Amino acid sequence: MCIEHKGDLYYVINFLHVKPGKGNTFVRVKLKNVKTGLVLEERFDAGIRINVARVERRPYQFLYKDDMGYNLMDTETYEQMSVDGKTINGVEFMKDGEMIECVFHADTETYLYADMPNSVVLEVTYTEPGIKGDTATNTLKPATLETGAEVRVPLFINIGDKIRVNTQEGTYMERARE
Repeated sequence: MCIEHKGDLYYVINFLHVKPGKGNTFVRVKLKNVKTGLVLEERFDAGIRINVARVERRPYQFLYKDDMGYNLMDTETYEQMSVDGKTINGVEFMKDGEMIECVFHADTETYLYADMPNSVVLEVTYTEPGIKGDTATNTLKPATLETGAEVRVPLFINIGDKIRVNTQEGTYMERARE
């Protein structure tokens, strides 16, 4: 749920309804600021009014990056917009043509932020050579991906391998199946 609180938009991360033995009930809420990502905890007493903000998710395609920022295109209307890379979660794993989900405030039609898919398949462009048969240990080595991002991968991954990467955590998940 997205709410308006203190003049900003916040996502509710989690909440706890508390009924103490004495006193009125209240709700303890953990909120995340949509623009800054700042997490704060608030306490709302029973009966307080909260403005729920309507947000819409729309598919956009990443076209290219220039001085203005990251240029995205609406896949339905073919409208283009330029956004700051700080507002895209997992931007270091984005390659040309990638589909992402942009979130807009429905009432004002303003862009808020964008989310990459949970995982993407990328090719390893550089890593130290692996040692054949070295899969018993959980040792990791750095690897550079086709987007320029660096992740830690198991020792058996080589240059040219395609791997699946978790975009939220920036971690190796598995070797991609062709």
